[in-house]
Amino acid sequence: MAADEEFEPHLGRMRASSGQRPRSYLSRVLAAANLARAASPGARRGFAGSRLGRGAGVGRVLAARDRFAAWRRRRVIVKARLVRLAGKGFEGARAHLRYIQRDGVTRDGRPGQLYGPDSDKVDGRRWLDEQAGDRHQFRFIVSPEDGDQYADLQDLTKRLMARIEEDLGTRLDWVAVDHFNTGHPHTHIIVRGKDERGRDLVIAPDYLTRGIRERAAELVDLDLGPRSDRDIEARLRAEIGQERLTSIDRRLLGEMDGERTVAALARDPFQQSLRAGRLATLARLGLAERQKDGRWRLADGIEDALRRMGERGDIIRAMQRAFTERGRTPAAAADLAIYDPAAPDACAIVGRLVERGLADEHRDRHYLLVEATDGRTHYVDIGKGEAVPVLPAGAIVRITPERPAVREVDRTIAAVAVVNGGRYDIDAHLRFDSTATESFAETHVRRLEAMRRRTGAVERTADGSWVIPPDHLDRAAAYEAARTRDAPVRIETLSTQPLEHLVDAEAATWLDRELVAASPEPLREAGFGQAVREAQQQRRQWLVVQGFAEEAGGTVSYRADMLAALQRRELLRVAGRLSEELKLPFVEAPAGARVEGVYRRSVDLAGGRYALIEKSREFTLVPWRPVLERHVGKAVSGLVRDDGISWTIGRGRSGPSMS
Repeated sequence: MAADEEFEPHLGRMRASSGQRPRSYLSRVLAAANLARAASPGARRGFAGSRLGRGAGVGRVLAARDRFAAWRRRRVIVKARLVRLAGKGFEGARAHLRYIQRDGVTRDGRPGQLYGPDSDKVDGRRWLDEQAGDRHQFRFIVSPEDGDQYADLQDLTKRLMARIEEDLGTRLDWVAVDHFNTGHPHTHIIVRGKDERGRDLVIAPDYLTRGIRERAAELVDLDLGPRSDRDIEARLRAEIGQERLTSIDRRLLGEMDGERTVAALARDPFQQSLRAGRLATLARLGLAERQKDGRWRLADGIEDALRRMGERGDIIRAMQRAFTERGRTPAAAADLAIYDPAAPDACAIVGRLVERGLADEHRDRHYLLVEATDGRTHYVDIGKGEAVPVLPAGAIVRITPERPAVREVDRTIAAVAVVNGGRYDIDAHLRFDSTATESFAETHVRRLEAMRRRTGAVERTADGSWVIPPDHLDRAAAYEAARTRDAPVRIETLSTQPLEHLVDAEAATWLDRELVAASPEPLREAGFGQAVREAQQQRRQWLVVQGFAEEAGGTVSYRADMLAALQRRELLRVAGRLSEELKLPFVEAPAGARVEGVYRRSVDLAGGRYALIEKSREFTLVPWRPVLERHVGKAVSGLVRDDGISWTIGRGRSGPSMS
């Protein structure tokens, strides 16, 4: 008995044998779950990425809730995006942070104010600087359907983030800003991609797509109460005549048989009226056709067609709102157009910038409203905001559709690689084409480097040569298509000054170039087209008075050197002002001259944008090019030509050339 009562204690967890590492509670739970999944009939085996990350279990539970509960729950739209910070991503994060704090987003039109879990005022620059070296960050847009019933969204956001922290099991480093500049108040939330222990924060897809939305809806329900029967019925009745994809349409599509037919009949009288009314609307839109026995056939592609209708309706309302906010009468629907650069007959348009806005804040897609010379106002999707510099309202621009296509540079690279064992480098190029120059071959290297950084379509070896795959042209076509999705149009600024300032400007203006052009822009006698006609007439009279033109017999003739003389007059006037500011003399750069110095900044003139190039004892102004903005403060050199300037960044022959 004594032996049975004796024992020797061993340090360690219960049931842990000596020499064996104890298993954590989490590992045992995961093992049991894997065994249960394997034993389930029809269970899928293998790796499932959706189960990775924090919140995976909570996300699946929330996603599996009764779908009919959504009828009573207050709806909240949540858009989630994971953003990589490597490379240009960090600069993009800075731009995004600036944009969500822009002017006019609060109820009283002031700039947005960042806040966090412990402060109502956060320094965004300092907060973001702490993330240097982070792999990623998360961005969310949370928009309660009934957000207009909140005096502010800050309390709701803080409670939502606290609930998310509980679900994910970690503290989060986040900032947010509330926007009230649209019909649906919403909050932008940025979450650092690190958990409280400094490890990369990984959130399960189920939680990102459904979990956060369900948590937000729970909180709104607590604040405002669930929807009443009257609220639900009113919302559904409003959907009957809408020209967009509705919840009634989704239910009809779900009940559609193999011949795309659905019944209008329903057991519930209210549902019967909804279905009958909606099917009649779809028939009016040409998207449904009545069949025998009370059934209806839904058109092929009805879902995409309704989505496009909804997008068009949103765009038209945004355009009309832009006119109303500026105290102008909204344009008639016939004078509003949506510019489609992908259309086969799409051509360039010239017009006056009315507004720049955000078409999709989540994907950072911007748009322009442009009053064109054809008398219509065009909505132009310009793609990623970072691709287009900020332009002042009233600026005159030319918008040209981008056509994705394989370029001649791609064909040359492929041809060189074919005769060089699948490799490309500058020496191989010069052997392939004896007429090519080294600077010309360097443009091909820059093309390959751009493709490598964006898509990884090509590989650069340690010796500086490039491995060119046999399907290089196909990869180049895919690269161009991706670029066009981000920047579907090319925007050329014709004048940063509004039209009315060009009438008596002592400069070579867009009006002057149009007056002497062999093929001037066609002008419709309406809208901006009519305004340009009137401005041209006033400009002609000014040119005659100034001695740059003569009028005889109702015909106006212009001096051959008119544009050059006007350009030089403005250049000398602006240069004199800059000379006083810089305490340096100005030196003109005639055609054929070589310019060398440090690029300081751009200078906007009525006749165009110029680059200020500073030397130790003087400065000059020469035509500006967008590529220069990446090299502020750097040494540049260039050769002035009649049609512009060819730049070289850095001193010496090895610097990249930009013709």
